[in-house]
Amino acid sequence: MNRKKIVAGNWKMNKNLQEGLALVEEILNSNISLRDDQEVIIAPPFISLAAVAPMLEGKNGFALAAQNCHQETSGAYTGEVSAKMLKSVGVSYVILGHSERREYFGETDAVLAKKVDTVLAEGMKVIFCCGEPLQIREAGTQNDYIKAQIENGLFHLPAEAFANIVIAYEPIWAIGTGLTASDEQAQEVHAAIRQLLAEKYGQAVAEATTILYGGSAKPSNAAGLFAQPDVDGGLIGGASLVAADFAAIIAAR
Repeated sequence: MNRKKIVAGNWKMNKNLQEGLALVEEILNSNISLRDDQEVIIAPPFISLAAVAPMLEGKNGFALAAQNCHQETSGAYTGEVSAKMLKSVGVSYVILGHSERREYFGETDAVLAKKVDTVLAEGMKVIFCCGEPLQIREAGTQNDYIKAQIENGLFHLPAEAFANIVIAYEPIWAIGTGLTASDEQAQEVHAAIRQLLAEKYGQAVAEATTILYGGSAKPSNAAGLFAQPDVDGGLIGGASLVAADFAAIIAAR
């Protein structure tokens, strides 16, 4: 199965509007060559989405993502942004369930399941994050922990919905710490996620679903991670803020 290979840059709360537009321009001028099965996704803060969208329009293999959305379609939710609003400015993907959202903002599996539904209802795609903290990894129960996150957040969906789902495995102990899962650790969890999908939805869905690695991926380790049979690319944090590093990671895919 020729799954889509994706490198997504999650800028988090970095870059003002002017800095963000300059970074996108630098990325686009980096002579990035993409195969038909490759996609590059850029996820800037909300303030930059409407300005970045026209820069990516017509650029084959590039797409725009938001870092979050609210689970309701509209209403009295001061400071929040709905999926419908994101769709209106040209967003194609929404990142949901990032460990920072789960930890700092208390997002529960139930809330995330509703967010998934809201994004899919607007015709956008979901990058659904899952991953374990250090104590779970040390206990050796990471696969069970991740299984619960995926079951609770995604397994209410019909099989056909997975055409619009990307899963990102992000070991929490390796986010922003400089630590990275070894190639073997990443492959083991990615394979377990794919097996979980196969058990629920069948082998065809499992083989067609893109699974990304997120957790301090950088130019020096990207090629080894991406060479693993079940690692289909990366959800990149800090390295996506430097055009040369991001381009090098894309090339590694």
